[in-house]
Amino acid sequence: MIPSERLQQITERFEYLEAAMSAGGGDIAALAKEYSDLRPVVEQIALYRQLQSDMADAREMLDDPEMADLAREELPRLKAALPDAEAALQLALLPRDAADAKPAMLEIRPGTGGDEAALFAGDLLRMYMRYAEARGWGFDIIEEQATELGGIKEVVAHIKGDNVFARMKYESGVHRVQRVPTTESGGRIHTSAATVAVLPEAEEVDIHIDANDIRIDTMRSSGAGGQHVNTTDSAVRITHIPTGIVVTSSEKSQHRNRDKAMQVLRARLYDMERNRIDSARSADRAAQVGGGDRSERIRTYNFPQGRMTDHRINLTLYKLDAVMQGDLDEVIDALRSDDQSRMLAEMGQ
Repeated sequence: MIPSERLQQITERFEYLEAAMSAGGGDIAALAKEYSDLRPVVEQIALYRQLQSDMADAREMLDDPEMADLAREELPRLKAALPDAEAALQLALLPRDAADAKPAMLEIRPGTGGDEAALFAGDLLRMYMRYAEARGWGFDIIEEQATELGGIKEVVAHIKGDNVFARMKYESGVHRVQRVPTTESGGRIHTSAATVAVLPEAEEVDIHIDANDIRIDTMRSSGAGGQHVNTTDSAVRITHIPTGIVVTSSEKSQHRNRDKAMQVLRARLYDMERNRIDSARSADRAAQVGGGDRSERIRTYNFPQGRMTDHRINLTLYKLDAVMQGDLDEVIDALRSDDQSRMLAEMGQ
């Protein structure tokens, strides 16, 4: 049973925000953000309360000879609808990750497996590019180091759109692939891996970087040769001295490279701070979430069997071709549902 006092407090807060925005006072952006976050919760509260009111009215109608038959028809339907309405309200009341609505930084690096791991890292990059395109998100590659065989040594990309981090955060971890490499003449199945890190984009108000804590170096961009070699010192490398974090960006514009490198640095420092706070709250959070610990194997892509298995929730899908084409909603939705179930269980303790 959800306490009615809590529902009333939320409703009153929503009404206050509505009035404050109409009056035009205070920080309009902050008010609008809180209003937008509370609106779906208040709508769910209204549906839940209406259902409770309808049930109370139906019970009163049982005492009226003329309305009793109608009440007896309505009550079973209303009682059956109540558990679903309460469950939907509980989900709406779950605490939201403040970073969920933010854009994200995606980092992919090959792990064990040599050239095959680098090729798989490239496959993951294309998978996420297609997923972003399908959801209408913007996908901008900030830094990419390719191998001679067309694989990826490292790639950093910026993904922008609605609730990017809310969905992409479940991709953080070690992704394992089992397949016959193109370089394998004997037809043997090899196992390789790539690591994926998804960080919420940090704004300047989220994380402060002291100018004295960074060292900025310019250097010549590396290229594949020929006309594509950059002959000016446009690439930018920024080193955050206290943490030792190094980020680079190597587009043609040095000014743009500096902005992009700072963007990546803020995201990494913001992620470190979030992890520090999370660890302080719960020492075993990484084990609970599954998607938070990037050292663990989260998913296996088995090409001979055409299957993808997510080890965090023991979900296996036999549609690997579709997954590699960016069809990730089914697995991400399942991970979100599992995460919500865990939070509901914790709230009930």
